Amino acid sequence: MSKLYVHLLAGTVLAGASAPAFSQDVTPPDTATSTPAKSAEGATEEAGEAIVVTGSRIRRTDLVGVGPATVVTAESIENTGVVNIETALQRLPANAGFAGNQTASYWTSNGYGTAQVNLRGLGIKRTLVLLNNRRLVAGGTGANSSPDLNMIPVSIISRIDVLKDGASAIYGADAVAGVVNIVANTDYEGLGIGARAGVTEKGDGGDYTVDLTWGLQRDRGGLVAAVTYQKTNPVNMASRAPCALAETSPGTLGCVNSASTAGGRAVLPSGEQINFNNIPGGDGDFYEPYNPAKHNFNSNPFLNAVSPIERVSTAAFGHYDITDNVTAFGEFLYTFRKSDQIATPGTIRNLAISASNPTNPTGEDIVLIQRRLGEPGPRVFFQETNTYQGTVGFRGEIGGGWNWEVAGAYGRNTAIDGMTNIANLAHVRNTVDTSVCSFAPGAAIPCADYLGNGDLTPEVLDYILATTKDHGGNELKTVYADVTGDLFRLPAGPVSLATGVVYRKEKGWRDPDPLIVAGVANTNQQQPISGTVTAKEAYAEVSVPVLKDRPIFKALTLNGALRYSDYDLFGSTWNYKVSADWQVVDALRLRATYGTGFRVPNVPELYGGVSEGNLTTTDPCSNYMASGNATLIANCQADGVRPTYVQLGNTILTTVGGNPDLEPEKSKSWTVGAVLQPRNIIPGLSLTADWFSIDIDHAIRAIPGSTKLSVCYNTPDLNHPFCDDFTRSPLTNEITYLSAQPINTGREKMSGLDLGLVYNRVLGSVGLKVDLNATYLKEYVVTPFPGGADIDFDGYIGGGNGGYPKWRGYGVVTADFGVPELTWSTQWIGKATDFNAQPGELGYRAPGVFYHNVQLAFDVKKNFRFALGVDNLFDKKPPFIQSWTDANTDTMTYDLLGRRFYATVRRQF
Repeated sequence: MSKLYVHLLAGTVLAGASAPAFSQDVTPPDTATSTPAKSAEGATEEAGEAIVVTGSRIRRTDLVGVGPATVVTAESIENTGVVNIETALQRLPANAGFAGNQTASYWTSNGYGTAQVNLRGLGIKRTLVLLNNRRLVAGGTGANSSPDLNMIPVSIISRIDVLKDGASAIYGADAVAGVVNIVANTDYEGLGIGARAGVTEKGDGGDYTVDLTWGLQRDRGGLVAAVTYQKTNPVNMASRAPCALAETSPGTLGCVNSASTAGGRAVLPSGEQINFNNIPGGDGDFYEPYNPAKHNFNSNPFLNAVSPIERVSTAAFGHYDITDNVTAFGEFLYTFRKSDQIATPGTIRNLAISASNPTNPTGEDIVLIQRRLGEPGPRVFFQETNTYQGTVGFRGEIGGGWNWEVAGAYGRNTAIDGMTNIANLAHVRNTVDTSVCSFAPGAAIPCADYLGNGDLTPEVLDYILATTKDHGGNELKTVYADVTGDLFRLPAGPVSLATGVVYRKEKGWRDPDPLIVAGVANTNQQQPISGTVTAKEAYAEVSVPVLKDRPIFKALTLNGALRYSDYDLFGSTWNYKVSADWQVVDALRLRATYGTGFRVPNVPELYGGVSEGNLTTTDPCSNYMASGNATLIANCQADGVRPTYVQLGNTILTTVGGNPDLEPEKSKSWTVGAVLQPRNIIPGLSLTADWFSIDIDHAIRAIPGSTKLSVCYNTPDLNHPFCDDFTRSPLTNEITYLSAQPINTGREKMSGLDLGLVYNRVLGSVGLKVDLNATYLKEYVVTPFPGGADIDFDGYIGGGNGGYPKWRGYGVVTADFGVPELTWSTQWIGKATDFNAQPGELGYRAPGVFYHNVQLAFDVKKNFRFALGVDNLFDKKPPFIQSWTDANTDTMTYDLLGRRFYATVRRQF
């Protein structure tokens, strides 16, 4: 641990000082390192003033007693140049695994372009996202499980509370890994205008942001509104990764690319594979034995490392004091997003072409295994989403210190998405059936020549290609009532109670294009999705001060919460949470929590239509004789895989979708931590340490295909249930069917340690702040079924799982010289082992990676700020991961863009 702090601190201090900290582990109010923040109720979080904090419904003075938490302030967001909530959260060491963003957009199910957060790496569905302690409607393109983080204008954010502890007893389902609560600045007054422009060192990926914030506050009420416009230009993947890499010989990486070739790969009756003319405009009758190194298709120029996106986000918050004791309040959000992603030209598969077909030069019946439809260019996936949510409520005081709140919220997300250049497979089959097609000009059904690159005519392309359009959305209805106050007083203080009831109904739907539903579109076949989940809940939370101002008991408070939930599909459940907050002396505080959780399957997990798609997947039987693994060799041979078999591409057709047989998952979690603040020895220093443990039973998880294959073939005698989830072609040995649908795994267990260091001190004329956060993942084990062999995730990366390194860290050093301010931040991603690679292979072990960012800010004059910044200052390249997701690395973990520059300006009136 000492090495960790030295490494993080050296990476920042040696580079110089910097400006306000990006994030901070929560400290008591008298030593907090942030400017006063606004609660959901508009109260100022100052010492001694009780507010509703994240993780509790009882009004408190700080977050420390609730559990381990990190606060990202508005000031720190600005001083690190962040313009998206996703970036602010995904840099934190508590974030792991995979989550949707513009880089990993292909891996966000039904939500291309949607930004999400994955606390602990336990899955986005186990992280509850709130705005002002209230749930948000899911965002995406239909039947989604998580809100789009970027639907909230950054300029209106006061702070983001990240509670790294289970909170199902407080908030209900989904808060298994923790809670992200975005708190708006509802007391803003005046007019603020900001702008940012950024670009990579290569001159691509330009991003532009303009925002406006306005607020008016009067004696009996106030109104705050904000609007943000963002636009990001694309970055082509080939500019960062020219081709798809694999170990072509021991110790050597080479381009392998896709076995779906431009000219067409076919198999003769003898089993020999041939490839037709690969050169546009070449000899249309030419063919030769298939050679992967010569014929495979380079997909990277047809993919983006960052996809273009355009977004307008708006928010408005208002409150009015009807009487001295009753206040009406309202919130409204609206976001429009337009995004798209390019994709490789589509592939037609297993097309039988008879010897008598005039386009077939072989004189034999052949099966066209894979042929890339390169003539029309790339496919384009496009999305337009509209998301809005409104909340109306009343709150007030009953008397005697009791407060109440009643409110209702309605949120709706609708989307249109689709794909261009999608082949209608029924029409494709018609074009090779000479009994229905014709080579005559102007034929209603033209005959096509698929055997050779460039041989498809415009008439054929018009007939076989279509643009698909899907419709989908999400809906949230919530009504709740809360009461909180003090029951009675004990010698150590008042016993506080919060209680309330909640009704919540969530709905998701998705209607794919009729061609996709019919299964004739050359893309993932999908069925319509529609479903609802309804919950009725009641909860109670109590805080009991046991001791105060006693020897070794400066204060001791016990807390408890109990929640009853009744789900229309799964019945009822009780969940509870107990915690202790022990202030030993002024300098030392201890805390501990234990709680249970309950998460029902969401709409896409239950009702998501079964679909097929080509996902990046590693076949462990590829060149298995060179592995030296006796079990692997024996199993591949027993499965009929010939010793010379080599995986011809980097994707495998995989079945994904919902599973109506899923059951709810239950969890138990506990944390034990300490806060040390030796004010008399080192003023301004705060150290935190929290041990966490999470145990999930009947966990809902979709095991990636690469992991299933690896586990199967490394189990003696193929004696594993995963071996039933795929089939191979006896002719080519390729995998022809692979299932990755969600299942109730036996168990998931996770434990680790969160560490934090905050130092806030004025040294001479310089204000210095040091903020270090780190997470050590001791264990993360998935038991795929009761009695099954454990799958270790801790310390591993790749295979569609994202990254789970043992160590992650984020550090910031801030030096405020008045003019200028210098901010230096360092993100650390620890070393990790590839999930599916073998020892000695290239990409087996990824090294630790440090990303350094710097910003220099100037206050030109009062309320007028200008800043210049550089992200990835040392242009750190991502490491090669053998079972990569895209661009030869794990795009969910590492930065693809390299060094980039930005400038920001902000003016307040």
